[in-house]
Amino acid sequence: MNCCKKPKETKKEKGFLKGILYGLAPHTFCIAFIIFTVLGVTTATTLLKPLLLNPYFFYILIGLSFGFATISAIIYLQRNGILSFQGIKRKWKYLSILYGTTIFVNLLFFMVIFPYLANLNRVQSAALIEATPLSSITLKVDIPCPGHAPLITTELKKIDGAEKVKFSFPNLFDVKYNFLKTSKGEILSLKVFDTYKATVINETTSQADNPQPLTNSEQPSSNVGSYQCCGGVAGGCGCGR
Repeated sequence: MNCCKKPKETKKEKGFLKGILYGLAPHTFCIAFIIFTVLGVTTATTLLKPLLLNPYFFYILIGLSFGFATISAIIYLQRNGILSFQGIKRKWKYLSILYGTTIFVNLLFFMVIFPYLANLNRVQSAALIEATPLSSITLKVDIPCPGHAPLITTELKKIDGAEKVKFSFPNLFDVKYNFLKTSKGEILSLKVFDTYKATVINETTSQADNPQPLTNSEQPSSNVGSYQCCGGVAGGCGCGR
């Protein structure tokens, strides 16, 4: 026996690696869209955008990922001559690793990776934002999964005046905007919201955007002809009395 020969990969390792592969499969287009967006490759993002705008596309890919895992499991059992219920019971550890890893990778993308990538905002400096009176709205967007969050944030950040966009799991988007440059109506008129409906669940306007009415003490005096307009001399100064 050659002592330098590398040991063969165990069946558990094969199941784990295949599970990662099938877990990654449905997120391929979302990952590519994010990468091209960060790199500024507009042509590629334009080609991928219609796929993400299909609300059923992601579910199809998820189904394919588990379909591939199932086909792989069937081939594995067939090669070992145990394609039966008894064979499944014998190889439950391998199958649980295969499907468990597939599910884990999907949850990792849903709960951690996509929410993090959706919040990679290119915004102005904090000092400039603080010096500008900003309004904000919180949108609840009917996206099928957090994998579509980078698409929504990308579209929101294209608006001139949208200073910061923050995504919160599972489908909330907090938008801080300069009311001098844009408005709530312009934000809600984005074409992406024709596919994924957006609902305003919270709204805060800056004081400059929503000026407060003057108090009684600040109201201009309508008592024309009083002694105040006559240099402190009451009556007989041509002020109306």
